[in-house]
Amino acid sequence: MLSVVKIGGSILGKGVNSSIVDDVKKIADEQSLSLVHGGGDEVTKIAERLGKKQTFVVSPEGIRSRYTDRETMEIFAMVMAGKINKEIVSTLQRFAVRAIGLSGIDGGIIRAERKKKLVSVGNDGRRRIIDGGYTGRITAINEGLLQAILSEGYVPVVAPVALGSEYEFLNVDGDRAAAYVAGGLKSSRVIFLTNVHGLIIDEKLVPNLTLREAKELIPRIGYGMDKKVLAAVEALQMGVGEAIICSGTAENPISSAISHDHCTVITL
Repeated sequence: MLSVVKIGGSILGKGVNSSIVDDVKKIADEQSLSLVHGGGDEVTKIAERLGKKQTFVVSPEGIRSRYTDRETMEIFAMVMAGKINKEIVSTLQRFAVRAIGLSGIDGGIIRAERKKKLVSVGNDGRRRIIDGGYTGRITAINEGLLQAILSEGYVPVVAPVALGSEYEFLNVDGDRAAAYVAGGLKSSRVIFLTNVHGLIIDEKLVPNLTLREAKELIPRIGYGMDKKVLAAVEALQMGVGEAIICSGTAENPISSAISHDHCTVITL
């Protein structure tokens, strides 16, 4: 059995808490486990310290994302694949978890196609065509390399920096990277740890959704959660058994998610 877990930036901003680390160790002792992490807020903070103002664009579907020019891509890779990734790996190893830090660049774990153009919707509602910059659309996962690492008892910790067709670095969304890693590995589940207990509609937690229901709800979901539900849909379409959205601040959050305790579970 294999689980892929995405640790959201909203959780990382509070540090990797001991409950998550203890839970990772427990789960990794029982089954194969791979982690994918975010950290967009940290990228923004460090970029602004360096004097590089960050720009965000909104797609016609309402999905908000970072506009990534060359300089931003350099900062993104430095923070994601360097600072955040190694902090997580160091913390896990301190607690005797056999973690190995990687980015999508390493061994071509995440391959992506550079987006030539982006459609951005302004505050006035008008659509504009802009250069795609260094944003990528994931095309392939090197599941063979990940399987080899997993077979040796290690926990891969993957940063969402992809390798483009011209071997350039590309920014890919962390939630969707987790979905593609889970899909490539045909994992039993993908778990998205965030700062809320799951999908909230009309102030109520939605405990269960089918794939069809999740697709229909995406236009009604606010920023941040919309990407998680979209990633969950993509994972299920690639053969993942179930997608779970849950709180990373809960006690033993991964075990709780596997038990379907106070979270949103999306299945076929």
